[in-house]
Amino acid sequence: MVSIPLLLMGCGGVGRQLLHHVISCRPLHSQQGVRLRVVGVCDSKSMVAIPDVLTSEFRDDFLLQLCKIKSNGSSLLDLDNIGECEVYSGEEIGRKVIDVAAALRDSSGLALVDCSASSETIGLLSQVVNLEGCVVLANKKPLTSSLENYDKLVSQPRRIRHESTVGAGLPVISTINRMLSSGDPIIRIIGSLSGTLGYVMSEVESGRPFSQVVSAAKTLGFTEPDPRDDLSGMDVARKALILARLLGHRLELDSIKVESLYPLEMGPGKMSLEDFLAKGLPSLDEDIQKRIKNASSNGNVLHYVCLIEESRCEVGLQEVAKDSALGRLKGSDNVLEIYSRCYSKQPLVIQGAGAGNDTTAAGVLADILDVQDLFRHSTSGA
Repeated sequence: MVSIPLLLMGCGGVGRQLLHHVISCRPLHSQQGVRLRVVGVCDSKSMVAIPDVLTSEFRDDFLLQLCKIKSNGSSLLDLDNIGECEVYSGEEIGRKVIDVAAALRDSSGLALVDCSASSETIGLLSQVVNLEGCVVLANKKPLTSSLENYDKLVSQPRRIRHESTVGAGLPVISTINRMLSSGDPIIRIIGSLSGTLGYVMSEVESGRPFSQVVSAAKTLGFTEPDPRDDLSGMDVARKALILARLLGHRLELDSIKVESLYPLEMGPGKMSLEDFLAKGLPSLDEDIQKRIKNASSNGNVLHYVCLIEESRCEVGLQEVAKDSALGRLKGSDNVLEIYSRCYSKQPLVIQGAGAGNDTTAAGVLADILDVQDLFRHSTSGA
């Protein structure tokens, strides 16, 4: 039995769903000879850890209670009176994570899973890798930090997995890595990597005003609470940077050309959300509709895409052929077209749901299982 000690950072939707997946997959993993042993869980302010990380683990009913507490908006500190865990806060958290990784170094190593949205986890992740642990990421920010930080983090590529940073559970990273390792150079990548913007542009393409579509998407919960977080294109830019760096491009985030779907004067620091929804958005309708018509007159459709080729890496609205996989995209799916030596005329296409807590958590879980061979010498907790 392979025992993988797991420490989770981030108790949002994805983190909680991951814990549910770990619990529900116990019978399957047992058949596969694997035991995922949750020894610690952090949120942004506090951490709970099992006292004996070498042999013990949190019970599943404790983890379910933890998920319930976090989904109600409460703190992990509320678990302090249960007695099964030790509770840490503030600067103690980072020190405890490193202590756990150091304690497990000689027996099995630690799988540190980052499902947070923080840029403050980079140092911890790198230290855990140096302590012969593994890191699994759904958080894009560590991989889109400075090249210096990036190089440290990926210095031992076998010990890092980050499939869910691009396309949730879609096999984007693994496909690109397989192509590159087989000697099939990738010439061009173009794709729609935002379910929100994919949905918005599909609906606008059908004739609805841009402002109406964005407002409806917000109501349906498809966008962030402030839709400008989606419309800025920065989330897509981070995904594009991860792919570009995977291809060997030495780029920083601020060197990517990013087209925002609203002007600077409508930004969060200059216009309230209420004014943006009531006045700002409607003022953008005419220009978007004009670009839709221009694309149509050229036999194309307009999509918000990332484009990576040669020295180019850019994100924004582009015309794409109607009969291409990207041009046929409707709704919130992600689509990626990959052109290489082997796929020069017809691209390799990856398509499917590219967002959602369930899908993303499933991708994270698959990544954890993908490094299980590095834990094979451990029998603790089996």
